[in-house]
Amino acid sequence: MSILQFLEGLTDRQAADAVRSRIDWKYLLCLDLSDVGFNHSVLSEFRTRLVTAGVESLIFEKLLQFCQERGWLKPRSRQRTDSTHVLAAIRAVTRLECAGETLRAALNALAVAAPDWLIAHSQPEWADRYSERIEDNHLPKSKSQRIKQAELYGKDGLELLNAVLAGNSPRWLRQILAVEILRKVWVQQYYCCELSIIWRTQQEAPPASVMISSPYEPDAHYAKKHTTSWVGYKAHLSETCEPGELHLITNVETTAAPVDGDMTDSIHTSLANNTLLSSKHIVDTGYLDVELLVTAQEQYQVDLLGPTRTNLRWQAKEAKGFAADDFKVNWQNQSLTCPEGKSSVSWTPAIDGRNNEVVKIKFAASDCSVFPSLHICTRSQRQRRAVTLRPEAQYKALQQARQREPTSEYQQD
Repeated sequence: MSILQFLEGLTDRQAADAVRSRIDWKYLLCLDLSDVGFNHSVLSEFRTRLVTAGVESLIFEKLLQFCQERGWLKPRSRQRTDSTHVLAAIRAVTRLECAGETLRAALNALAVAAPDWLIAHSQPEWADRYSERIEDNHLPKSKSQRIKQAELYGKDGLELLNAVLAGNSPRWLRQILAVEILRKVWVQQYYCCELSIIWRTQQEAPPASVMISSPYEPDAHYAKKHTTSWVGYKAHLSETCEPGELHLITNVETTAAPVDGDMTDSIHTSLANNTLLSSKHIVDTGYLDVELLVTAQEQYQVDLLGPTRTNLRWQAKEAKGFAADDFKVNWQNQSLTCPEGKSSVSWTPAIDGRNNEVVKIKFAASDCSVFPSLHICTRSQRQRRAVTLRPEAQYKALQQARQREPTSEYQQD
């Protein structure tokens, strides 16, 4: 029933009507022509039970088993993964609209749950200010006036939150979802300075992966991929792609919109649970980094195939300097040899700014400064080269991945 509803893009009411009135649906569902159907609310209740029990993928997994039994899904078949956007069923709003609408949603929820309390703790002007939906075309246009409007929302929202959190207010008011969303949005969009509440700048706002874009669907986040931007989620689809074979979907994951690379290990785990791991897994750059190259091979025996991230160091970008790849590494002796034949003088394991394990290697200034090639090796005022490498397994995996990218075999894959 849910599959038919999805295929035809019907609402719950429309799907329930189709069961009562359409012969083709009755035939597919093995119902008598006289069957009167059911109330549309049953569909929502069914989906809730699936999610609550954590078995929303059960039908899909049964289908995968059937395909394996028929030989359509073969062990270690080559697969690929990519993502597509999923739009949330909400208005796309600005930060200012979101703030005003979040406060309006909290007021509406409190008006239903605790009307007497709200009357006692609200300001008279709130009824006019928040009675109608907040829309950008009714808001100020100039930057200064928009900031002033945002701080008005902020002051009203803070007053409401303080009233909810006051010791003489019922504690259960804090558990109302719209009130909790108001608290989170105010933390994200404002900060307090002495007795004032200040609207954060765009640069001070949290990243898109955590920022609430709508009070009515707080899990939906803003994302951009190439030229497409949206508020919602991402669907990560994996499928077999062996030449001459059926291309079948093997895994589906739905996540917050900005996520890509965090999903690679989760996808491999899901495929392993269904005995559907591939020998080669073709992905784009978003699903690939040096750690994943190693873990995919070591934990799952999967060759992760895709374009590696570009080396952004100036030596590599300009293609006329000594890049890190031009140095010879001796992992056993923990030393690095430069293109001029000099060896490093220090080898220090460290953690970089992104919490990655690295090795920081330095050369002596007395060695570097005497070479005419110094200007194509480093621009450091200390006239000594420093190189940062990943640990041995990750370094070798990255080198191997970059070396095969220009090959004809890689291009065919």
